[in-house]
Amino acid sequence: MAKKAQEFQLYNSMTKQKEIFVSKEPGKVGMYVCGVTAYDLSHIGHARAYVAFDVLYRYLKHLGYEVNYVRNFTDVDDKIIRRANELEEDPIYLSSRYCEEFLVDMSDLQCLPPTHQPRVSDNMEEIKGMIAQIISNGCAYEMEGDVYFSVEKLPSYGQLSGRKPEDNRAGERVAVDTRKRNPADFALWKAAKPGEPSWDSHWGPGRPGWHIECSAMSARYLTHSFDIHGGGMDLIFPHHENELAQSCAACPESHVKYWVHNGFVTANDEKMSKSLGNFFTIREVTKLYHPLALRYFLMSTHYRSPVNYSISQIEIASEAVYYIYQTLQDCEDALSRFQQGSQEGTEPNGKIARITPAAKDCINKLRDDFETKLSDDLHTPYILNAALQEALKFMNGSMNLLKKKQPKQQQLSMIQSLVELEKEVKKVLSTLGLLSASTYSEVLQRLKEKALKRSGLTEEGILVLIKERAMARKNKDFKRADEIRSELAPKGIALMDVGNAMIWRPCVPRVQEEQPSLPVQEEQPPVPDKQEEQVLPVSA
Repeated sequence: MAKKAQEFQLYNSMTKQKEIFVSKEPGKVGMYVCGVTAYDLSHIGHARAYVAFDVLYRYLKHLGYEVNYVRNFTDVDDKIIRRANELEEDPIYLSSRYCEEFLVDMSDLQCLPPTHQPRVSDNMEEIKGMIAQIISNGCAYEMEGDVYFSVEKLPSYGQLSGRKPEDNRAGERVAVDTRKRNPADFALWKAAKPGEPSWDSHWGPGRPGWHIECSAMSARYLTHSFDIHGGGMDLIFPHHENELAQSCAACPESHVKYWVHNGFVTANDEKMSKSLGNFFTIREVTKLYHPLALRYFLMSTHYRSPVNYSISQIEIASEAVYYIYQTLQDCEDALSRFQQGSQEGTEPNGKIARITPAAKDCINKLRDDFETKLSDDLHTPYILNAALQEALKFMNGSMNLLKKKQPKQQQLSMIQSLVELEKEVKKVLSTLGLLSASTYSEVLQRLKEKALKRSGLTEEGILVLIKERAMARKNKDFKRADEIRSELAPKGIALMDVGNAMIWRPCVPRVQEEQPSLPVQEEQPPVPDKQEEQVLPVSA
């Protein structure tokens, strides 16, 4: 049985308000999220969507639910066919290749694998069966090998988006066809064309329309009635509206309890597009930044709010991840030094030392803030920008106190406090998907390697400058010593004095190239449902 399920509130796009989450079946959740149309490498708009739903997936599991998470692949589509023709490849082979590349990106971003990842090409019988049922129920018609859904047959059409059938823009992923009885009608089945993949059907050879695939696959893996259907806000209309219509036309008992949609991504406050040259794939970002930095950046804004990608923002996120892992590494080092040959925080009489009252308060506050904010429609910005930072600050303060000479009992209590606090921080990071399977030192090393690549420097070159700075200080040439530090700061390299040694670490470049230097944002009002403002379709 799920714990505290009655406290979890989730925004429902159908009702336009937050609702207390109650699953259809106690302790179990069925969730379907529209996946990518696999014809190219995935972009950060995809990352935004699937990180958001990974957080939802993880939090539902944290609450004790058994989650059946289904995320599909569209491997039959006009865009795939066009790209395959350009490359002279088989469309299904090309799409399969990019499906695998997508999975690599998701793994890098630490998105948990869904329970099922069906592909359109593997579900043709289910798709054809649903189309036949819709025709049988009088909500679709055949026209020269094509099959169209008749929107006027479903009075509730438009209930999700609030749009009327006439608002369906001709040509928006729906081919303009004068044979249609109503311009808003959309294709369920497309007659085969020369050079395109096709499957036999009652209406002749062809392939499915875009919308029908998700209705058929969600019904197959979750039944016609399930808990959560998710995707980007751009999918509300027409894709999810059409999905809803098809599913209801095929099965009147069809029902989704919660429709959940994530906000969009812009770049430097401009709409992201290839024509503007500000279009970024996940690989382009993770080539220079640790994938955890991209994940942190995406969670730093509430999932329903727009998020603006800029160099300054991803630099801030990268530094935040470095701070998290450096604190955890320092804590591990501190505990290992004080626990040599003995159990952690154990008194001479064998009893476990009690944690300090201040540490207990810190742990309880982190735990309470985490449960409260995540249960409030997944408010990750507060956890990252406040609750987690407070806990890390307390850990660093405790480690500084541990370095000072103090009574044995007090020292043991401090050690046990750090042990328990580290456990709680790791629980939070794990649920947020920020806890790497790599060691702390391995993550820190990779962050440093990325920083070197961005700076155009080598570690050997930095060490030479560190030696030069040490010599300058020894010779009391403080001007040169300051110059060296100032030369490195704009390149994202900070020099730190640690005891008698000097080390380097990544930092936010002190001088940016005319990029908006915006703070990591708290929650913003969700984007209004205006298709004109939509960017980066999740299934594009």
